[in-house]
Amino acid sequence: MAEALRHVEIVRVREGRRTAGSDRAAAEEPLEVRLHGQPFAVIMRTPGADRELAAGFLLSERVLKGADDLGTIEYCRDQAMPSVENVVNVTLTGSSSRELDRVLAERRKTSVNSSCGLCGRLTIESLKNDVAPLRVEGSVQASVVSSLPDTLRNVQAVFDETGGLHAAGLFLFDGTLAAVAEDVGRHNAVDKVVGRMLIEERLPLSQHLLFVSGRTSFEIVQKALIAGIGLVASVSAPSSLAIDLAREGGVTLIGFVRGKSFNIYTHGERIT
Repeated sequence: MAEALRHVEIVRVREGRRTAGSDRAAAEEPLEVRLHGQPFAVIMRTPGADRELAAGFLLSERVLKGADDLGTIEYCRDQAMPSVENVVNVTLTGSSSRELDRVLAERRKTSVNSSCGLCGRLTIESLKNDVAPLRVEGSVQASVVSSLPDTLRNVQAVFDETGGLHAAGLFLFDGTLAAVAEDVGRHNAVDKVVGRMLIEERLPLSQHLLFVSGRTSFEIVQKALIAGIGLVASVSAPSSLAIDLAREGGVTLIGFVRGKSFNIYTHGERIT
């Protein structure tokens, strides 16, 4: 398995003085996702939880509709390849396997940038045709929302080493942490968390909330909506398209969670 950290040689400049040293950097490597042995996509990611990443990514791409469509996810065993740990092969079952030829025909081999994600490949209009607006039972106390940044920060092990990773945490409504993932791309971190739940056959995640580092983009809300997550919060701002999708998809969207303050952008009735 490839490592999430890399040792690098650096030059430290302190008050005009230079000294040679070493540091740790978050690894970023390509993960090729194959469907039944055929190339489907290349994702730039931090190694780790690759099976979960592939599962979550394929769910957000709507190649998978649920756990029943997922057969196996295995690292490529082609010994002729120099880096088999960066290639996973996914087999589909059920209705997804019958759609394989169509999916591959429509999909060009894609490189997904870690900072850009899917860049809105699925539009609000297409999501409205594929995913019903969420109906969430229950509410979350404001004090729980305020506690999320510290809880997530305290479990970011690789961030402590590098300072260069995003994180996504999946929480129960009472603030209990259910799953966490780190990656150079916040979209990948979300896919890893959702993919883990998919593999464990725990979707939809209607009694969970998602908290992410950084801003909330359209793609983050898209992934939450598809996974059935009705509350999404972050330490920074949401984009206008993320707000539009959250409003139409029935997702409570919260931003700027800092200390005891935060902004509620959509469906605020779920926060008490």
